[in-house]
Amino acid sequence: MRGSLPSSQVGPRRPLCPQVPTRRARLSPAPAPASSPGPGKMRRGPRGPRGCSLAGVTLLAAALGAVLLLCSATAAAASSLHTGAAINVFSRYGYFAISMRVVPRNETDRWIFREPSVNVFKNITALPPRSPSAAARHNGRVPVFEGDFHMEFCDNLRQLLQAYFRDFQVERLERPWSAFTASWSRNAMAKHLGLNATYVAGSHCYVLVRVARHRESGRMAPAQPGVPVEDFVAKDRDLVVPGDTESVVEWVKSFGSHYVASYVTGNSLYQVFVYTPHIYRRIKERLKTQGVAALSAVELASYFSPWYAEHMGRIQSASGNYTVEAWAASQLRVNFYFFAYPSLIKLHGDVGLLKTLDGLLQNEAVLQLDLRTLAPVFQSPERRHWFNEVVDNQLKLWEVNMS
Repeated sequence: MRGSLPSSQVGPRRPLCPQVPTRRARLSPAPAPASSPGPGKMRRGPRGPRGCSLAGVTLLAAALGAVLLLCSATAAAASSLHTGAAINVFSRYGYFAISMRVVPRNETDRWIFREPSVNVFKNITALPPRSPSAAARHNGRVPVFEGDFHMEFCDNLRQLLQAYFRDFQVERLERPWSAFTASWSRNAMAKHLGLNATYVAGSHCYVLVRVARHRESGRMAPAQPGVPVEDFVAKDRDLVVPGDTESVVEWVKSFGSHYVASYVTGNSLYQVFVYTPHIYRRIKERLKTQGVAALSAVELASYFSPWYAEHMGRIQSASGNYTVEAWAASQLRVNFYFFAYPSLIKLHGDVGLLKTLDGLLQNEAVLQLDLRTLAPVFQSPERRHWFNEVVDNQLKLWEVNMS
């Protein structure tokens, strides 16, 4: 069980494609010329020679088709989440939930990560996962559920957002969760947390209960100063001029501000319980002193029931998978005296339910992400220092302006 702490006490923060042209790659698509045709239209080009044969046209069409297929495959591969991928944090600050699947979305496309990225490093060294596999932890026996089940106590809404994005880090960003939530309205926040809008304002306390199934992960050795980079990056890294803020801004637009140092994907189910401050402190102290294992099943169920909770949020999956959520609403239903409601607490100690859930939670969402600045790309200590200084200042401005 994790306890919630104010952000200042959480502990140290971890320092957080389309095929690239030979010179400068743009992370954001360039605007189309004013004269360009609209969607579904094609501009008429100059007429070719009248003697152009059908075979020539066929060969040309085949060549164009091959090029388009190659470009499509390259773009799809480059847009996938992988270590070393460089992204521009500033281009979508506050809106990362649009390009990274971290909360339920009303769409059917099965994507996980679609943030534009550039591969800047050569010869990335992959590292093993930070923690051993579940089978290794259980002496070679495959466990019923390979994942993480925890609850976090949150004194206020800010701590609740911090808890939800606990495993997301952005180097030099004091509040990493703001990169996802700064744009959320009150209604959007309530929707993503599975709550009624009434409970994301006022004096409420929360407990976040979450069960996560990890499917895929990646981790690379931290980039060191002067790390080998692709030729097109090496050619343009000298464009960053110490003392010139605009030179850093322009470089970031082309190559990004941060790179993916590690990630974990999979899926999770989560539920938020809302309490009055008095009841919340009572439950928090009870669990803090006794621990969950010391509670009887009835006592534990009562703390996470309408008997104590002011409001019980909906059980939602990080990916928005309706099949998983429907299963939870049906199979995790609890009858407590005259109350009937779905609760994630029912999973606690239930081998059968955990085994079923282990198969339902597939690789559909980003669960952990560590982004670190691209400062090591620069060989010059002065350029590295200036790059970090500008990125640091810009991030602080974004945090203030979007708060």
